[in-house]
Amino acid sequence: MVKHSGGEGNSVESLHAFKEYHSDDWCWDPCNKSSDVVLSTNHLAAYFHTDPVYESIGTAGVRGTKGFREGEYYWEVIFTEPPLGTAVMVGVGTCEALLHTGNYQYVNLIGIDSHSWGISHKGTIWHDGKYRNYCEAFFDQETRIGVQLNLYSGTLTFYKNGVNLGVAFTGLSGEDMDDIYPLACSTSALTELELGIRTSRKLSLQEKCYSAILNRIGNSKRKVDQLPLPPLLKDILKGIAVYK
Repeated sequence: MVKHSGGEGNSVESLHAFKEYHSDDWCWDPCNKSSDVVLSTNHLAAYFHTDPVYESIGTAGVRGTKGFREGEYYWEVIFTEPPLGTAVMVGVGTCEALLHTGNYQYVNLIGIDSHSWGISHKGTIWHDGKYRNYCEAFFDQETRIGVQLNLYSGTLTFYKNGVNLGVAFTGLSGEDMDDIYPLACSTSALTELELGIRTSRKLSLQEKCYSAILNRIGNSKRKVDQLPLPPLLKDILKGIAVYK
């Protein structure tokens, strides 16, 4: 079961926290998008509901070209126009996630079912048709929404202009989990979303062991002290737990 946690203002992190990440080169996928989404020539910018006559007649989504199964990932989506309407969203989902609704269905598409997880510009987060308040709404042009997907811990965390908003979802990992892709969607005409930095990192075997231990005990320094491990390993684990 996916749990919801976190909230705005839990911590503030500058992006140097991702200095060990390596640049990624995925972009928006021209083969996996709504017909109401137009991509820039480099496929980094997505333009929603651009028809000058019909404007928006539903909800349009687009998927990233790269699916993730293992590792840690961080990317940013820049709102190059102020978000308006029912929902402008970013998030993640499996290949089963919906990318389009017509017939004037204006919905929170990312998170409408169990195949996707997303944040709306109104400050709500969505999964499996359920939502909750997560942060203050954002309506400003050039807002940067960061997405941190950690498939070792199974967590999804959002950032706003470099500020960590806290863990939004857990449970995004497991042997039966499908590949997870970046997503964006909008109900509003003339929405523009552009990809910013895209990074990733893979843990070493030693780091995976540390991560598995901390995930099992809940990143508690008190519980680390109770483990039957040498003092040096305990110190390493407690040092890592500070940043979890």
